[in-house]
Amino acid sequence: MSLYSRYILPTVISCGCSAPAISAHRRRLVPRAEGVVLELGMGSGLNLPFYDPAKVAKVYGLEPDCGMLAKAARRAAKAPVRVRVLKETAETLSLPDQSVDTVVVTFCMCTFPDAPTALHGARRVLKPGGRLLFCEHGRAPEDRVFRRQQKVEPMWKRMFGGCHLTRDIPTLIREAGFEIEEIDVGYMPNAPRIGGYVYCGAATVPQQDPRGAAAVSRAAGLAASMH
Repeated sequence: MSLYSRYILPTVISCGCSAPAISAHRRRLVPRAEGVVLELGMGSGLNLPFYDPAKVAKVYGLEPDCGMLAKAARRAAKAPVRVRVLKETAETLSLPDQSVDTVVVTFCMCTFPDAPTALHGARRVLKPGGRLLFCEHGRAPEDRVFRRQQKVEPMWKRMFGGCHLTRDIPTLIREAGFEIEEIDVGYMPNAPRIGGYVYCGAATVPQQDPRGAAAVSRAAGLAASMH
């Protein structure tokens, strides 16, 4: 790990992801979490102050980056809910099948090396009827902006910890077996268009899922083997 990745990048990302427009999205979304919560890509713990202790029993926060883990641990100690930080990736999620009520993922799906496998893992650990709460930037709808995203993305990924600009967030979520029940889209104010088109909403695990948790686990394994 380079000095930039270890010491500088976590601060750059934490500052960028605490911008007022992003914090406003967190403030609206995170309090909707209920029960046992899994947060994918906890980062420096910017969501922690927004969990409702009257609704949340515990939060498992995944974060593989050592620099981010140190920041997350400090925020976890002051959080209004119980938090257990896990040093692992979303792609290698170790929690048991159907063990959480809510999965929260905010402004980090862009950095997953293998987003389909990560979302299959989230789908596996959610109980039937559980919810995925998401707020992510991704592919812009205009061709002109999308072409700029494609052009800038290779450099952007190197500068910002593997962040992709062009991911189709709704398609990724649906292909992982979720049903999107609500979604709001649009550009964040005062953000560059290449990185400011945001998808926020909620998706559910179907109550009657004929595949079952075992089938979802097999699908995740198959996705991982293809990469």
